[in-house]
Amino acid sequence: MSNWPGKYAIGLTGNIATGKSVVRRMLEHLGAYTIDADALSHRVIAKGAPGYQPVINTFGTWVLNRDGQIDREKLGRLVFADAQALKQLEDIIHPSVRQAIDILVRRASQPIVVIEAIKLLESGLQDLCDSIWVTDAPQHVQIERLIRKREMSPETALQRVHAQSAQKQKLAAADVIITNTGSYENLWKQVSEAWKRASPSQETGTFPKVASKAGEFSVQRGRPRDSHKIAQLMTHLSRGRRTMDEERVMEAFGDKAFLLLQMDNELVGIAGWQVENLVARTTDLFLDPKAAANQALPLMIAEMERASRDLQCEASLIFPPIDLVGFDAVWKQLGYERRSPEMLGVQAWTDAANESMPEGSALFFKQLRTDRVLRPI
Repeated sequence: MSNWPGKYAIGLTGNIATGKSVVRRMLEHLGAYTIDADALSHRVIAKGAPGYQPVINTFGTWVLNRDGQIDREKLGRLVFADAQALKQLEDIIHPSVRQAIDILVRRASQPIVVIEAIKLLESGLQDLCDSIWVTDAPQHVQIERLIRKREMSPETALQRVHAQSAQKQKLAAADVIITNTGSYENLWKQVSEAWKRASPSQETGTFPKVASKAGEFSVQRGRPRDSHKIAQLMTHLSRGRRTMDEERVMEAFGDKAFLLLQMDNELVGIAGWQVENLVARTTDLFLDPKAAANQALPLMIAEMERASRDLQCEASLIFPPIDLVGFDAVWKQLGYERRSPEMLGVQAWTDAANESMPEGSALFFKQLRTDRVLRPI
């Protein structure tokens, strides 16, 4: 039994660049509530948060940047080169992360929760879980992904891989092993089959249908099997600014979810968003000119917010293209304000905006909940 009555907890781990986050996102699509413990660890050391002052006391003020925030890159270079320093940092971070996870799991409505943590075994989180899932990939694949996706040098990538505990220790503790060396279709198949075993009463691959309607409009959740029409729709509605194909959409499902807007059985709108570190980020938002924005946008945004609140989001960031920016009355009605990343006031929200804001887009912000996790104390 897990630590939480009525919940089935899956602990998801695996070394860097083996695909943990992609698998977590797939499980989220299938109906689990998911937690990224590593993202929470970043929040722990934000200015004013529980780990901020202990880190400064331990490592010195040289780890601060000009804004008084802890420079994670500078701190990372130190701790990944010094095992003792890494242990000191983990001793500061892990208790607060564990407390935050407990809060999130207890207030989650979903019966199955997934806790992704690279240090799942070392931090003791393993003891809270009913099942341990481990993602696996060869070392050369890990290094290639770090160079391509995170723009690390080969030397830095190798250092990050070697700084972690042996993958074989994680594999030895696994109840489920997900091998992430093939196609996204193959990865989906592995995850779906393991999900069926974990949740036999739930139909794999189903998504909630949205009953909301406004006139002739309706919204439905996109599914991986819809990848072809999602690719066509996004390419068409973006007027070629986002040229997509089925393979790229399948890959995108590892990061985000899609909402499809239908009018008289014709697809006329799409929204692609992800929830990461308790922040919803809508980075794809396209609407056919024939669809009235004052009806269509509220439908899509309301469903995105509903799904995001289910994932306990604190804030929603929307990055509409320029042709949807000018609907001031609609954005005001929906409770959004136009801001710059620096105006958001919470470091995690600012980081999310800077990481996700597409070139040439605006930023609209709305706070979804006030009872924040790891809020400054």
